[in-house]
Amino acid sequence: MAKNYYEILGVSKDATQDEIKSQYRKLVKQYHPDLHPNDTECASKFKEINEANEVLSDPQKRRQYDYEQEHPNMGGFGGFGGDGGFGGFGDIFGDIFSQFTGGSARAERNTKGQDITLEVELSFLDAAKGCKRDITYNRKEPCKDCKSTGAKNGTAYSTCQNCKGSGQVQYMSGGGIFRSISVKACPECSGTGKKIVEKCATCSGRGYNKKNTTVTLEIPAGADTNSYMKKRGFGDASTLGGEAGDLIVVFKVLPHKLFKRKNYDVYVELPISYKTAVLGGKVKIPTLDNAEELTIPEGTQSGKTFIVRNKGIKSRLGTGDLYVTVVIEVPQKLSRHEKAQLEKFDDAIDLKQYDKIKKFDNDMRSLYGVDYMK
Repeated sequence: MAKNYYEILGVSKDATQDEIKSQYRKLVKQYHPDLHPNDTECASKFKEINEANEVLSDPQKRRQYDYEQEHPNMGGFGGFGGDGGFGGFGDIFGDIFSQFTGGSARAERNTKGQDITLEVELSFLDAAKGCKRDITYNRKEPCKDCKSTGAKNGTAYSTCQNCKGSGQVQYMSGGGIFRSISVKACPECSGTGKKIVEKCATCSGRGYNKKNTTVTLEIPAGADTNSYMKKRGFGDASTLGGEAGDLIVVFKVLPHKLFKRKNYDVYVELPISYKTAVLGGKVKIPTLDNAEELTIPEGTQSGKTFIVRNKGIKSRLGTGDLYVTVVIEVPQKLSRHEKAQLEKFDDAIDLKQYDKIKKFDNDMRSLYGVDYMK
């Protein structure tokens, strides 16, 4: 049974092109092989996803696929002639074939080259603020000397006589009204539609050359782990006369010493002294661009979060905020004098100043009849 590309992508048969594109991007992030090294099942799933998208994202290929799904056995299309026999098979089969290819047998052979997927690491700040990055990788680059034809000067070839230049041949099977047709790449020219008379010396008739390619990426602010960019035409060259594949760059953002993020909001933990928590004061806080001043009010509790508006990641989709969570640092290894001073301070403070302690003490007393600190 033929693969159900709609089920593979998880979309309905009447899904729009935008819905197909959105679902494809989601699945690419989930199953990308670079994120699951040595996982053969995931690699197989990723290949299926790309295969399904290759068909469903192309309106012409999608129409052909839908037609094949609805007519799995292409039989009984011979029109009855005046003598009661079957007639006009060639023309009828040609019409059917045109429905598959949109009227051109060449359409299917102009297969796009393979996409190339790379993972690129970004520092937290480069991802948050945007950056330029030069990427060098190896690919099958279209041969310029032969214009990817594989023939000398791009002209030293002739039309394949087996397929008449279509790149495909038709096979009929069955008999009578149960005849069916199948279309396959021409074995004589491997689907190119042409026979090379004299090979290109630069690429030895392949139509491409393996070489290192460098591209410059303008990475916008807000890139995150598993987000990606696509450079059209920077993948591998097609071996069947089509356009080159695409370069897909998937990002991996490295952790930062101070910052964490959620979407476009940035989070930081701010340690403060016991004194600052009690008496308040001004402290310096880190932002993505510089250090700024934050006022800590008197009596600030540990875990209190301050929101600094519009100091998160500035992206084309909006600007996030900076969330600063206070953590009170408790001093350790106090000297005798320091301990004595702390005892005096604590004795001088009325229990009523400790709202949570007072409430907890009352709850303990109501449950067990004891003070929890005694």
